[in-house]
Amino acid sequence: MSVNLSPDVEMFTSSLSAEQARELAKRLTTFLSQYSHLSDSYIIEFFTEDLWHTLPNSWQPVLQGLSYPQIADLLLDATHGDRRYPSVWPLSLLAFRATAHALAFPRECRRERGRAAGSVKPEEFLENQSQSSLLGHIFRKHVKPKKQHEIRKLGTLVKQICDQTDCNRVVDVGSGQSGSYPVPVSQSSPRHVAGWLNPKASWETFIKQLSTADCDSKVPPTPSGPSKKRLRGCELQGCSPVVQTSSSRGSTDSGLRSQHNNESEEESSAENCCSCVQPVRQEDARPEENSRCRYPDFVLTGLHACGDLSATLLRHFVKCPHVRGITSVACCYMKITTKENPTPPGLVECPAPPTPGQELVSSEFGYPMSSWVRGLPGHQLSYKAREGSCHAIEDYIRRLREESELLRTHCYRATLETFIRDTRPDLRRAGIQTIKKAHLLPFTEYARLGLARVGLPPELPLDPERVEAMLKLQGRVVVYFSLALLLAPVVETLVLLDRIIYLQENGVVSRLIPLFDPNFSPRNFVLVALKARGSPKSNYTSRSSLGKVTPIFGE
Repeated sequence: MSVNLSPDVEMFTSSLSAEQARELAKRLTTFLSQYSHLSDSYIIEFFTEDLWHTLPNSWQPVLQGLSYPQIADLLLDATHGDRRYPSVWPLSLLAFRATAHALAFPRECRRERGRAAGSVKPEEFLENQSQSSLLGHIFRKHVKPKKQHEIRKLGTLVKQICDQTDCNRVVDVGSGQSGSYPVPVSQSSPRHVAGWLNPKASWETFIKQLSTADCDSKVPPTPSGPSKKRLRGCELQGCSPVVQTSSSRGSTDSGLRSQHNNESEEESSAENCCSCVQPVRQEDARPEENSRCRYPDFVLTGLHACGDLSATLLRHFVKCPHVRGITSVACCYMKITTKENPTPPGLVECPAPPTPGQELVSSEFGYPMSSWVRGLPGHQLSYKAREGSCHAIEDYIRRLREESELLRTHCYRATLETFIRDTRPDLRRAGIQTIKKAHLLPFTEYARLGLARVGLPPELPLDPERVEAMLKLQGRVVVYFSLALLLAPVVETLVLLDRIIYLQENGVVSRLIPLFDPNFSPRNFVLVALKARGSPKSNYTSRSSLGKVTPIFGE
């Protein structure tokens, strides 16, 4: 079977054989391990660790005099064609920039490549910046523009995947709150299942979680979901809501209703219209009930499924015979578990102890998933490298070109870190959290607020000459951060390529699509894969082939 992709959509894996994917992984790990001192560094330690002088001596003089727009054009923007250098750059710096751009998956569809990086919103928001012209009111209500863009694009794609797999059900994991909203009479009522999706558990356990709906669909529709405050608390505690939805074979809009955000830096605020999924056959069910209650095939989707959740869904897709297709949009790579860091900051353990046989083994970490990448020297990605890969490079390019006052924030924090360390040497990288409109404050006021947040006296004496000297080096701070940011798309590429190779190792061909506008939605890649009917991991008869999807990607 095949997924029909429109010819104008560039599929990054379409020309990559298994051998080519493995070779690319080798190049990525070699490059990233060579420059790990950049990706692993913390910009708040710019002064305390003297990060500027960790750069090659030949780089320092040509970088320190760059204007902010020059940093955007000469370093970060891979599509910028008219590069005019104020001085001769060393070959090592040119090679670093060129290699970073060459190894990273392009973040825009082919037809969008001509648009300058940093452009803000897609065309659907030209008439009204907060209302997509391509969505009806019911799909825009209480939904931020970014999320409108995402649910429209992904919902349409999921609908097409359902058509090609002959599935009329979708399981949307990490979908947030569900409400009672009007749905066409031809569709069944939504079912919302709130529960903890344990990455250590089997796909059979996952199916049982989905089986909470009544066998004969007699359970009343899900009432309005929890308040936003309660919902966010549920997500932070690791509770991943699971929603089953109808693909509505005759309605593209219906596919949109199920899509929802679980991205850590965004608030969930979309409605879900879903259909119930019949429960899996139970051991104690009567024979006549078993015949009616066999679990149906479905398409699995996760829009910005956080951390290990995306990896868990891919494993369920590979192993579960009921999952015919998957569309996976990942986020929060820093929360992925690794052998080196099995409990990264922000990860909350499962509230129930694992049953025998569910212990986490090396092959079940969030990264790496593939045996190939796991065996490569230098494949390790630190927490900081993965956290950096979540940064929005297009947004920072825009700030540089606008010479935004927001650029001073990193220098403020790095300067404050020196005084915190002077007073409390043991207090390293203390979390200050966001200070509202910090870039508009004088440094003394910023410091007063920041010191109080780490338990130090707000009126702690600050040497004004030291403060002035460090603030004058803001340009160096911005350049150094930009060098580290240049590696962010490369790190993300390695994480996603590892997942592609994992699927290849299990007999599944996948495609990676830059579905969303990266200027609007930084985590814009969708990993798409299909399976033949009744084909669990151990019973593949042929490899899935992905062709072209009807034109939705370049709209």
